[in-house]
Amino acid sequence: MNMKRLTAALVSSAIVAGAAWAALAFADGANSAASAPGGADKQLIERGRYLAQAGDCAACHTTKGGKPFAGGVGIDSPVGMIYSGNITPDKETGIGDYTLEQFDRAVRQGIAKDGSTLYPAMPYVSFATVQPSDVKALYAYFMNEVQPVSQANRATGIPWPLSMRWPLRFWRMMFGATPVTGDLPASAGPVERGRYLVAGLGHCSECHTPRGMGLQMETISDANPLYLSGGVVDGYFAKSLRGDSKDGLGTWSQADIVAFLKSGRTSHAAAFGGMKDVIQDSTQHMDDADLTAIASYLKTLTPVHKAQAPLTADDTATLKLRAGTATSNGELTYLDNCAACHRTSGAGYGGTFPMLGLNPVVNSDNPSSLITLVLKGGQMPWTQAAPTHYGMPGFADRLTDRDIADVLTFVRSSWGNRAPAVTDAQVKTLRKTTGAKAPPNRPENG
Repeated sequence: MNMKRLTAALVSSAIVAGAAWAALAFADGANSAASAPGGADKQLIERGRYLAQAGDCAACHTTKGGKPFAGGVGIDSPVGMIYSGNITPDKETGIGDYTLEQFDRAVRQGIAKDGSTLYPAMPYVSFATVQPSDVKALYAYFMNEVQPVSQANRATGIPWPLSMRWPLRFWRMMFGATPVTGDLPASAGPVERGRYLVAGLGHCSECHTPRGMGLQMETISDANPLYLSGGVVDGYFAKSLRGDSKDGLGTWSQADIVAFLKSGRTSHAAAFGGMKDVIQDSTQHMDDADLTAIASYLKTLTPVHKAQAPLTADDTATLKLRAGTATSNGELTYLDNCAACHRTSGAGYGGTFPMLGLNPVVNSDNPSSLITLVLKGGQMPWTQAAPTHYGMPGFADRLTDRDIADVLTFVRSSWGNRAPAVTDAQVKTLRKTTGAKAPPNRPENG
């Protein structure tokens, strides 16, 4: 293998999928004494069920229409498809013969029962912070309550020699984390509990933290301003969760964050992309105390840009649209395709169609989320707190690359928004990488 291919093999091992939604599947308790699953009490099993939802294990280990946790979910990577494993307690094809110690090593260290290294699409770097007592509860749940399914694991779609697993060991040695050895103290307050949930079970940094040359998270320390400052996943930019008012959570209250995680929407924002699934399958089922703890912790994160001026509302664009004096392609495209739902004021309708003015997603320097949403559309999650299901259609076959670039540039510079212009080239690239429909045949297409 030449150095180029060796480097590719090492890098491929760092692949994580939209991570928001990577699974807690193989968690295990290396620092806990092994115990027979039959000895677990009901309270421990029920706690494990709750933790499995908090960790969103089903997202990566349950296919659409498939049996729970039987694996087979495709996770796309630059070198080929990776398929999640069967984590039901089937002894032949699942994890039924894993001891508690082996279960722990898999999730918190990324080491399978046979000693091989798991692809870091299973976010064991984050799960290293899951406390031993929670690992024990997860083990009790998977071994006692999950129905065993006989379903062999699918081979990866990664071609040889990149499919060799031995380089993953070196990635794990360079970028893995040492598992914690103790539990949170009983005296831990909401902020400490929130930090624990965000870093471990929630594995929020897998999507919301930028990645380095080896596709590893740039940092796993909340003292570093890059932590939770945003990252690109599946054509979307997972927004910054830090305290910036322009493009982070600086203008969100704790109540806003709790409402978003519980219902998938607030009076000014709505979940989309992978976050929709995280809320639908995971956070809406968490109790209010844990959601409040998460919100309390996130509000402690300092801004990335400490000298950033706050955005202020501006009705110049609104007045122009309403007066009928708008003439640019971006303005006219907005009137024809966007104003009915988001209004000429960019204010949207609270809890239904999100506001565009002063929206942190709109004001992000990276426009990937907006481009992908316009190309492919999106849907809000179904939640118990907000069961009405709203969606946005895709405009890939209705708008050209130029139309999308122009309308998003207009949106990102109107109503007080202050974000860089979007280019035709950015739209063209995401149209291709996301598999969106071809644009309409118009003269500007060349």
